[in-house]
Amino acid sequence: DWSVQSWAAPRVIPPIVDDPEDFLPDTLPQADLVIALGDVGGLAQLIPDIARMVGAEAVIAPIDRNESLPSGLAKQLEGWLDDMGIAAVFPKPFCSLTESSYNRTPLVVHYENELIARFARHFGKPEIKIDVLDGQIQGTEIVRDAACGCGRYVSEKLVGIPVADALEEAGMLHHHFPCLASMTQDVDYFDTLMHVSGNLLKDALKDQLDAHGATLYVRPYGRVEETRGEAADG
Repeated sequence: DWSVQSWAAPRVIPPIVDDPEDFLPDTLPQADLVIALGDVGGLAQLIPDIARMVGAEAVIAPIDRNESLPSGLAKQLEGWLDDMGIAAVFPKPFCSLTESSYNRTPLVVHYENELIARFARHFGKPEIKIDVLDGQIQGTEIVRDAACGCGRYVSEKLVGIPVADALEEAGMLHHHFPCLASMTQDVDYFDTLMHVSGNLLKDALKDQLDAHGATLYVRPYGRVEETRGEAADG
């Protein structure tokens, strides 16, 4: 069973925090796992102090926008938390987290931590089962949803869609959902994190759709869509 506590940080935090105590409450409830969701880089600098205050054993600090958690700061946080004996993962984007890894190819990072894995059994990289009858999706089951709820939203909307159209429809539904990932070009993926997020969702569907007769064609990895039903350019 999970017990969830939350703390809303001040809306204005400077880019460089000299004294974290200026922005932290006197006390915070005890917790085994900290999930750090912030809008600005200044907030990310408070993570080690928050983890210490609550007695955390592990931290999940998603990177859905590089402005909120730049890669350099993520590296620093990883080192600081490791020195404190606290496990940490930095899934980029959040919906790339699984029970043993995070990020999408070619940036996959593997980890071992039971607390984080327990969370990732339920939230992270979408995993969806589909039931098909006569070439049409009859029902879906969410095995693991994205933390934002996009996986469930898309899976419910796919009911009644022909298998041949499901992958394209899933991509459109993802773009209509209020995704937390940035639309700014990411220097590590050479793509937007929103696009990476959409492809993670499509990954969740491809094997099952292929098993039910959908023909999938994949373009070379990079700033291009995985597409169905047409030959790759080149």
